[in-house]
Amino acid sequence: MRVLLVHPGPLMYSEIYLRLEPLGMERVAAAVRAAGHDVQILDLQIFSHRDFYRLLDSWHPQALGFSLNYLANVPEVLELAAGARALLKNSLIFAGGHSASFVAAELLEHSDALDCVLRGEGEGATPELLDAFGTCSLAKVHGVISRDGEGPAPRLLEDLDHFMPARDLARRRRKYFIGVLDPCASIEFTRGCPWDCSFCSAWTFYGRSYRKSSAAAIAEDMRSIAEPNVFIVDDVAFIHPEHGFEIGHELEKRKVKKAYYLETRADVLCRNREVFDYWRRLGLEYMFLGLEAIDEQGLKLHRKRSSPDINLKALELAREIGLTVAVNLIADPGWDERQFEVVRQWALEIPEVVHITVATPYPGTETWITESRKLTTLDYRLFDIQHAVLPTRLPLRRFYEELVNTQAVINRKHLGWQGLKNVGRMAAGLAIKGQTNFLRMLWKFNSVYNAERQHSDHFREVRYQLRPPGQHVAGRPRGEMLFVHNPRAEAAGTRQVADGMLPHTRARPEPIGGPIDAPPVANTGLRAGN
Repeated sequence: MRVLLVHPGPLMYSEIYLRLEPLGMERVAAAVRAAGHDVQILDLQIFSHRDFYRLLDSWHPQALGFSLNYLANVPEVLELAAGARALLKNSLIFAGGHSASFVAAELLEHSDALDCVLRGEGEGATPELLDAFGTCSLAKVHGVISRDGEGPAPRLLEDLDHFMPARDLARRRRKYFIGVLDPCASIEFTRGCPWDCSFCSAWTFYGRSYRKSSAAAIAEDMRSIAEPNVFIVDDVAFIHPEHGFEIGHELEKRKVKKAYYLETRADVLCRNREVFDYWRRLGLEYMFLGLEAIDEQGLKLHRKRSSPDINLKALELAREIGLTVAVNLIADPGWDERQFEVVRQWALEIPEVVHITVATPYPGTETWITESRKLTTLDYRLFDIQHAVLPTRLPLRRFYEELVNTQAVINRKHLGWQGLKNVGRMAAGLAIKGQTNFLRMLWKFNSVYNAERQHSDHFREVRYQLRPPGQHVAGRPRGEMLFVHNPRAEAAGTRQVADGMLPHTRARPEPIGGPIDAPPVANTGLRAGN
C-alpha cells in the first residue's frame, strides 16, 4: 500500500527559534515500512501546500495520515484532509498525534473527510490500521475512533528499540535547526514523564509512565545521524543518571562526536550533576530548563514540585558545568504591568536566555478541566501558548504589548547588536557552510512577535472550534480520567483502573515519540507513538 504521512506547517514559535525534524512520524514510517508498505513523508514545515497537492496527484497514496501534535494545526489539517478527499475518493485518510488523541471525536465531527483518528502511540497502531482498511473492521484497531465505533484501548509500544526513525524519508534535512545548532537532527532516549504538572499533558498522554531505549540502540541510532548537532527530545533528560552514563559509554565506544541540546528539570540537574558534567565532556552545549515561575506561588500553581532556591541552584550548576541555558517562564493572563516588569528585571539580571509562553489550558491537562469555563475563545489556532485564551487582567491589546515588550527586552540582551557581535564568527561560519536558518532567525522577531498581529488574531473568522469538556471539577481531577494510555489497565487487559494504582512520584517528574510527534517546548504529530 502507498502510504503518505504529513506533518503540518509551522506555528508561531517555530517561525523563529527552531524547526525540528518530525521524529515521531519518522518512527511511525519505519513501522509502516517494516510492515511491507511503500511510505513517504512530507513535512509542511519545509514544503508548501502546493507541494502536498502535487504529490497527491502524482503518487496517489492509498492511505494518508496527518500528524496532529499541536491544537493550533487542527484547522490546517482539516482543510488539507478535505482537499485530499476530493482527489483520493477511495483512500484511507486518518489523523493521529498528541493533541489528536485528546480531541479525536471532535475531529470526526468537524470533518467528513477523515475516516478515523488514532489515539495513543502510532508505531503499533498505524500498521494495524492499514491492515484493517477495507475489511470493515476499523473499529477493532487499538486506539481508533471511527465512524463505526471505538476500538480497544491504545497500547504502548513494548520495546522502544523497535522502529528506529526512518530519517532517509525526511527530505531537505538541512532545514532543521534549533538556535545556533544549524543543522540539527533529533533523537529520543526515553518516552514519558513521571511528574504531574497541572499545565502539561505529557504525563496524561502516557499515563505517567516512563520508558527507556537501550543504550546500545541509542548509540547505533546516533551513529547513523549525519548532522553534527543533535537535539535530545526527552521531556526530562537523565532522570536515571545510570542510563545517561550507559549511553555515553556506548557513544564513546563508537567514537561518536556531536554537539547536543537537551531539556531537563532544575531538580534533576541538582540531583544528578555528575551525568551532566560527563555529557558536557561528550559535547553537551545547550540546555533548556522549564522553570515556569520565579516565585513559590507560581511554582505551586503549576505543581512543579520545585522551589525558587532549587531553580537558582540549577542555574548556578549549569554555569559551572559550562552550559548555555535557556529557561521558560509561563505568563499568567492575570499579570499586570508590575508583574511583567518584575519578570523583565529578573531576566535581565541573569545571563541565561529567557523565553515566555502564555498559560493555556489544553485538552488532556488538569487546567482544561478546572479552568475551561473561563475560556474567552475556542478557536484552535489560538491554543499555541503565544495567545491568551483566558481572561486577561489588562485590556487584551495592552496584555500583548507588555508580553511582546518583555520578550523584546530580553531578546535584545542576546540578539541585539552586541549579541550579534558575540555570535558573529559562529554565524559567519554557518553561512559559509550554506546554513542560514540561524541567521534568518535573528531578524524575524519583530515580524512574528507583534502585539497588533497577536491581538488581531482574536478577530479572525472561526470555522472550527474546540468542544468544551463535558465535566468540570473544582479541585484536582483524578489523573486516570485524563489518560490516553493507562499502563496498569493495559497490563490487566482492561480500560479501568482503580484509585491509587499509579504510584505517587513525589520527587520525579512531556517526549516526542509516541503520537506521530510532540512539542519540545511544551512536549510532544502522529506522535511517535502516532
